[in-house]
This record gives sequence, C-alpha cells and structure tokens, in this order.
Amino acid sequence: MTKLLLSLHVLAALIAIGPVTVATSMFPRALRNAHSDPGAVEGMTTLRMLHRICRLYAGIGIAVPVFGFATASSLGVLGSEWLIASIILTAAAAAILALLILPAQDGALAVAHDPAPGPVAASAGRLAMLTGLFNLLWATVTVLMIIRPGSTTGA
Repeated sequence: MTKLLLSLHVLAALIAIGPVTVATSMFPRALRNAHSDPGAVEGMTTLRMLHRICRLYAGIGIAVPVFGFATASSLGVLGSEWLIASIILTAAAAAILALLILPAQDGALAVAHDPAPGPVAASAGRLAMLTGLFNLLWATVTVLMIIRPGSTTGA
C-alpha cells in the first residue's frame, strides 16, 4: 500500500505542481507582451488561459499533500524533521499561490488594457518575484523529499 500511496503522491506532484509552476512563470512575461500590444486579442487570450491553468491545477494540487500525509503515515515518518520542514514549505508555497499570485493575476487581467505602463509593469514585476519565491519553495521541498535527511536508502 505504501508504494501505491507514494506513486500517487509523486504523480500528483508532477501532474499538478508542474503545470502551475510553468503557467505562473509564463504569466508575467505574457502580461508585459499583452500590454505592449493592447489591441492584440492573442495576448489577453494567453493571459486568461495561463490564469485558468493556475487556478485549475492549484485545486488539483490539493491531492499532493493528501497523498503525502497518507504516505508519511504509512512509512511512520510523520514526526521527522525533514517532513515537518517540507510541510511548512508546502503550506507557504500554497499560501503564496492562493493568497498572492492568483489574486495578483486577477488584478493584472483587470488592468491589462490600461494604457498607463506603471500599473502593468509593477504588477508583472511583483508577479515575477512571487513566482520565483513559489518555485524556489517547491524546488526546496522536492530536494527535501529526495534527500530525506536520515534516510536509510543510501540515495
């Protein structure tokens, strides 16, 4: 059962976190591009699609910690420091996505047609910074999951 839970946890991480990481990373540049040519319909379509991907896969991403907790319980490692650190970093990444990135994308979509460059440039820059932090947190969690301090796997 542990192997099944671990497989589902890893698959959920790849399927859910991968697309949201890529889509959040693409959004700031797409926002700048859409603003540079406000008459182009493709720019707004791209922004809406990237935002939809972020929202959808953020919801699907809930499966990652669900399967993660089930796997950790099955392995008997719920009290391990590396797992607690991973849980905290995962919660931080989820909070950044749900409370900062997705609302900022909503706001950016609302002002993308604004001819003034200030709000869009500031929004794109802030989104790029938040996305970088979000991606760094997920990279750290991934490394912790692979290295697992104290692991006896020898990997």
